Amino acid sequence: MNRTKLPNRTDVPIEETWDLESIFPSVEAWQSALKEVEPQIPKLSAFEGKLAEGPDTLIDCLKIFRKAFIQVMQIMVYAILGSAVDTNDQDSMARAGQGQGLAYKVHAAGSFIDPELMQIGIETLSEWIKKEPRLAIYKHYFDELERQKAHIRSKEVEQVLALSGEALGIPYRIYTTLTNAELNFKPAVDSSGKTHDLGQSSISSLITHVDREVRRTAWENYADGYLEYKNSLATIQLGGLQKDVLTMHARGYSSSLEAALEPNFIPTEVFYNLIEVFKKNLPTWHKYWSIRRKALGLEKLGVYDIKAPLMKQPPVVPFEQAVDWISEGMAPLGEEYVNTLRRGCLEDRWIDRARNKGKRQGAFSSGAYGTNPFVLISYADDIFSLSTLAHELGHSMHSYLTRKNQPFIYSHYSIFVAEVASNFNQAMVRDYLLRTQTDPAFQLGLIEEAMSNFHRYFFIMPTLARWELEMHEGVEKGAPMNADFMTKRCAELFKEGYGDEMVYDEDRIGITWAQFSHMYMNFYVYQYATGISGAHALVNSVLAGTPDAVENYLEFLKTGSAMYPLDALKKAGIDLTQPEPVEKAFTYLADIVNRFEKLVDKGLV
Repeated sequence: MNRTKLPNRTDVPIEETWDLESIFPSVEAWQSALKEVEPQIPKLSAFEGKLAEGPDTLIDCLKIFRKAFIQVMQIMVYAILGSAVDTNDQDSMARAGQGQGLAYKVHAAGSFIDPELMQIGIETLSEWIKKEPRLAIYKHYFDELERQKAHIRSKEVEQVLALSGEALGIPYRIYTTLTNAELNFKPAVDSSGKTHDLGQSSISSLITHVDREVRRTAWENYADGYLEYKNSLATIQLGGLQKDVLTMHARGYSSSLEAALEPNFIPTEVFYNLIEVFKKNLPTWHKYWSIRRKALGLEKLGVYDIKAPLMKQPPVVPFEQAVDWISEGMAPLGEEYVNTLRRGCLEDRWIDRARNKGKRQGAFSSGAYGTNPFVLISYADDIFSLSTLAHELGHSMHSYLTRKNQPFIYSHYSIFVAEVASNFNQAMVRDYLLRTQTDPAFQLGLIEEAMSNFHRYFFIMPTLARWELEMHEGVEKGAPMNADFMTKRCAELFKEGYGDEMVYDEDRIGITWAQFSHMYMNFYVYQYATGISGAHALVNSVLAGTPDAVENYLEFLKTGSAMYPLDALKKAGIDLTQPEPVEKAFTYLADIVNRFEKLVDKGLV
C-alpha cells in the first residue's frame, strides 16, 4: 500500500524554518540567559513595601522589572517556539517548561507593584509625574490601574495569584502535550486505497483534498482521535474552566465573561451584540450550505465537504508567489510596510512553513520585545495557505510596528485589536487578487478561500463562543459537567448553524470543542468575529481613499496598549461597541455567497 509520509523535523530544509538563532545563537546561550535572570528576582523583591518612598524608588523598581521581564519573555519565546515545531523533542519541551516557570517567578516577584501603586493613589502618582519627567510614559498605565482598582487585590493575594499561574496553566499544557504529541490518528485513505499520514500539520491539507474519501476519512479519523480521549479531554477542559472561574471570584467579577473582557476595557455588550447578530444571520449560512451541496452534486453535505475544492486542479500558490501577492495587496500601506514584510518572509526567516512530524496544529504569530516576529504555519502551496500567511503577517506587522514605536510598558496589545490587524491583511490581499487574477478558476478559488475564512471566523468561532459561555456559566453555577454533556451541547449549537443540509454526525461534530486550544484562553474566540468585522470596515475606508484612512490605520498598528482598545479603534475609524460593523460584515458575506451562487447557476462550477 502506497503511503504519503510527513518528514522528521531534522529532514526539513533550513529555509523553511524560522531563525530562532536571532534570539539566542545556541541552547547554551539560552541557558546562560536563564541564569542571568535568576539574580534579578531578589533585586526586584527587595522593593516590596518601598514604592511609596518616592518617584526615584519607583523608577528604579520599574527599571529592574522591565529588564527582567524583557529577558524572561525572550527566554520563554525561544523555548516555546522550539517545542512548537517538534512536540516529540523532549529537550525542547523541557526548555519550554523552564521558560514558563521562570516567567511565573518574575511575575510573582513583581506582583506587589500594582497593589502598592493603588495604595499610593492616582493623585499622588499624578503629582510625581509632574515632578519627574521619567514617569511621564506611565501616565496611561496608572490610569488603567485606577480603572481596575476594584479588582486589584492586596499584595499578598496578588503574589499568590501570580505564583499560582504555573499551576493553573497545567490544563493547557496537558492539552497541548496530549493533542500534539500523544494523540494518534489513523491515516486518511484515498479512493484508490493509498494512505496519507494524518497529523496536526497535515489535517488542513487533507480536509481540502480533491478526493472525497481522503476528506471523509481524514475528518472522521481526526474526530475519532479526540473522541477516544474524550473523558480525559473533558477533565482537562473542566480544569481550564475552573481556572477562569477561580480568577473571576478572586478578582471580584460577576462572571467569567466580565473577568475576561473588563481587564481589556471591553464591555460585555460587545460579546452579546455579536452573538445576537450571528444568530440572526444564520440563514446566510444555510443558503451557502445549499449552494455548496448543489455545486458538489451531492444529496447531503458532510462537514468534510465544507472545504472540498470546487475544481479538480485548485490553483497552486508556491510560498514565494504568496509573498509577492501579499506584498502587492498591502501596497496601499506604503513601501516601508511592504519592504519590512518581504524582508521578514524572504531574508530574515520570520516564517516556519515546514510540514513535519510533531509540529503543533494551526498557525500563530509570536515574538517578544527585542525579537523579530515569528510565524508558524504548515504551508501547503494553495490559496488557503496564502490567506493564513497573510493573516499571521498581519499579527506580525502589528507586533513589529508596536514594538518599534512604543516603550516596553505599551509594547503588547489585546487580542481584541490583534484580530483586526490580521483580518485586515486577509481582506486587503483578497480584494487585490479578486481585481487582478481574472481567471475564472482562480476567482472561484478566491471565493472558496473567502468562505473558508468566514467559515472559521464567522461560523466556527461564534458557535464555540456560545458553547464557551454556556460551559463557563455551568461551572459558575456548579452544574454537573462531563464529556457527553459538553459534546452533545456543542453538537446542538452547530446543528443550528448547519441546518438541514448537513449530515448530522453528532459525536464527531460535537467533539469540535476539544479540537481548539483557544478553549483554554478564556473568551478568546469571539474576538475573531469582532476582528473580521472591524477589519472589513477599515479596508473599505482604505480602498475608498477616505482621507487619512491609511495614516490612521498605521497609527493604530503603532499604538500597542498606549490607548484603550476601543478608543484606538475609534481613532482608526470604527466603533465596535455597536452591532453595525458586524452587520456590515454579514452583508459582505452575503454578497460573496451571492457571487458564488451566480457562478454555480451559470455552470462554471
